[in-house]
Amino acid sequence: MAKRKTAPDQPTVEGEEIGADTELEDGALAQPISEGGQAAAEDGVAGGYTSLGAAAEGGAAKDDEAPTEPVAIVDNAAAEEGGADDGAAADAGEDEVAAEPEVPGDWYVIHTYSGYENKVKTNLQHRIQSMDVSDKIFEVVIPTEEEIEIREGQRRTVSKKIFPGYVLVRMNMDDESWYVVRNTPGVTGFVAPGGSATTSKPTPLAPAEVANILRRMKVAAPKVKVGFSIGESVRIIEGPFQDFVGSVDEINVEKGKVKVLVSFFGRETPVELDFLQVERI
Repeated sequence: MAKRKTAPDQPTVEGEEIGADTELEDGALAQPISEGGQAAAEDGVAGGYTSLGAAAEGGAAKDDEAPTEPVAIVDNAAAEEGGADDGAAADAGEDEVAAEPEVPGDWYVIHTYSGYENKVKTNLQHRIQSMDVSDKIFEVVIPTEEEIEIREGQRRTVSKKIFPGYVLVRMNMDDESWYVVRNTPGVTGFVAPGGSATTSKPTPLAPAEVANILRRMKVAAPKVKVGFSIGESVRIIEGPFQDFVGSVDEINVEKGKVKVLVSFFGRETPVELDFLQVERI
C-alpha cells in the first residue's frame, strides 16, 4: 500500500487529512471540493451518501441549479379543434353570402293594355337595347304560372298570367330610365301604391312582395284548371259508363278525380272518374 502524504489544515475523512496532492489507495489524486460540494458532502453524510464522489456530484448539481422560466402548456387538440371551428364558421359565412347574392335595382309594376303584356315586354326589351340603358333597366317579367287545362277530353299545360294587365320591371329609377319605360308602346303608366296608374315616379315593391310573386312562379307542380263545378251536369265520355249523364258531387284537384252521381234504376250512385273522362254539357 502506498504511503499517504498529508498537508496541514485540509479536510479529513475518518480522521485523516486529505490535500490536493494526496494520493488515494487506488492511485488517483484527491481533488479540491467546492463550497457547494462541501455542503453536499456534509448533506451526503447526513443523507446516506456512500462516497465523496456521490456527494461531489450532488454539490455540482446544486451549483448548476438555476431558476427556470414557467412553461406554457398548450392543448394541441383543443387548438386544432378551435381552428377547425373558426374555419367552419368562415366557410359558413362565405356560403351564406354566396347563397344570397345581391342584384341591382328595385322592382316596379307597370300597367298595360289588356292582352298586351307580351308585346309590352318585347317592345321594352328592344328599347333597352336601342337606347343603351341596359345598365339601368335590368329585367322585365310577366308573372305567370303553369296550369293544366282540361278541354274536350284533352289535358293541356298552359301558362296563365297571375296578374293580367301588369308587368314587373327591375330597374334603377331616374329620369332617363323612367322615360324609356313610360313611353313604351302599350304601357299606360307605372302603378302607384294605391294600385292606380300614375305618370309620376312611383315607389318600388317591397322585397317580401317580390319574393312572394317570384316564388309563386317557380312552383314545380302546375295547378289543374277544372272546367266544371260541384252540382253541374256533365257527360261521361270514356269508360264503362260512357254516355251517362250525372251531376258533379265532389272534386279532388290533387288527385285529378271527380265524383259524379249517376242514376241507376231510379237511384243515384256515385262514380269516381278522372277529369279526362267527363265533359260539360
